[in-house]
Amino acid sequence: MQRDLKTNPLKGVIPPMATLLLDDDHLDKAGTCQLIEHLIAGGVHGIFILGTTGECTNISYKLRRELISLTCEKVDGRVPVLVGITDTSLEESLALSKLSKEAGAAAVVAAPPYYYGLGESELITYFKKLADALPLPLYLYNMPSHTKTMMSQKAVLELAKHPNVYGLKDSSGQAVFFNAMIYAFRDRPDFTLLVGPEEMMASTVLMGGNGGVSGGANIFPKLFVDLYNAADKGDLKEVARLQEMVMEIADEIYAMGSYGSSFLKGLKASMSILGIGNGYLATPLSAFESDQIEAIKKKLTGLKAYEIYA
Repeated sequence: MQRDLKTNPLKGVIPPMATLLLDDDHLDKAGTCQLIEHLIAGGVHGIFILGTTGECTNISYKLRRELISLTCEKVDGRVPVLVGITDTSLEESLALSKLSKEAGAAAVVAAPPYYYGLGESELITYFKKLADALPLPLYLYNMPSHTKTMMSQKAVLELAKHPNVYGLKDSSGQAVFFNAMIYAFRDRPDFTLLVGPEEMMASTVLMGGNGGVSGGANIFPKLFVDLYNAADKGDLKEVARLQEMVMEIADEIYAMGSYGSSFLKGLKASMSILGIGNGYLATPLSAFESDQIEAIKKKLTGLKAYEIYA
């Protein structure tokens, strides 16, 4: 039986699962199943597929459908599965949502259509139309760096009135905006507030946020679960200890080279070094070359998190 996310709201660490590929036309099915078990064994509270970390806009609709079906089958209700349905076409988003419902997903996640920038009224109208037609709960996804549209506090508050809008994932990196959201929804425990940048998860949970969609959890899921639990309990000493490890990962693994995709390259290279996937990125992105992978390996194995969580 599917969990009711209104009476039992989503919270904790919901990794944006990396999409593991053999090439542009084939999922790495064995690697995907291995990754799912890795995440669940680490104690994550949900799994989010087809987000930015999942290279959602770069993989075919065929592969998206395959990934939805495979993930839901493998997870088998152990944690909620959230499916990214962001698209420039409303109909394509709805088609993915219907498949997600049939496969057993718990909810869908959508950012604003990303080619034309939207005005506030257009944004609100679009999401209301989407929420009306969806067969699953909707979590809003604020990702202005990729969509050219920053959700305003007013827009989120208006959309939160819709009975099928269950929460917000904010990847703007703007602490003032997210803190304003925490304050605005202080009397709405049913409305989930998740932060994207993993460096911000602990601080936002301490302020009243509900968790994080942390890409680094693909590498060390238990680190991020431990950090969330420490923040949720208000254990500041433990938060400081674990936060240092998270910041070291960001500094050493995600910042190699001057690529817009440095985060993804470093993440997938690290996963492959740990034996999860082969590091392949969907076209037009490309994986690190062998010398860069060796550099990542040296950095990865020197991390405090590697010593404790690998």
